[in-house]
Amino acid sequence: QVQLVQSGGGLVQVGGSLRVSCAASGRTFSTKAMGWFRQAPDKEREFVAVINWSGDSRSYADFVKGRFTVSRDNAKNMGYLQMDSLKPDDTAVYYCAVDRYPFRPLLQLTRDAEFGSWGQGTQVTVSS
Repeated sequence: QVQLVQSGGGLVQVGGSLRVSCAASGRTFSTKAMGWFRQAPDKEREFVAVINWSGDSRSYADFVKGRFTVSRDNAKNMGYLQMDSLKPDDTAVYYCAVDRYPFRPLLQLTRDAEFGSWGQGTQVTVSS
């Protein structure tokens, strides 16, 4: 079982940038996709982005395309979500997560039920 600890995030003004990091423990991290989700107050948790196990394939929700970048460093057991051109609607708690199974294609990995390990969540607040 992979364990995830998040850091980063915080408060930023409209148009600013933030990065959330996700440190993973466990030997299977490098074989599994990493996803990012967010949950705003009084809303359902929603998919943001996912990166495959090797880091050479990514998928994004339409509302973050061109603004957010997901990456990973398997040698360091780290995942990252770089958020640029932030908007007030991006205000939410952001979660990293790791796939339940190794080597799966990204097409399956937009639902939170597909992920078996979760970070503790990080608050991102965009002020106008």
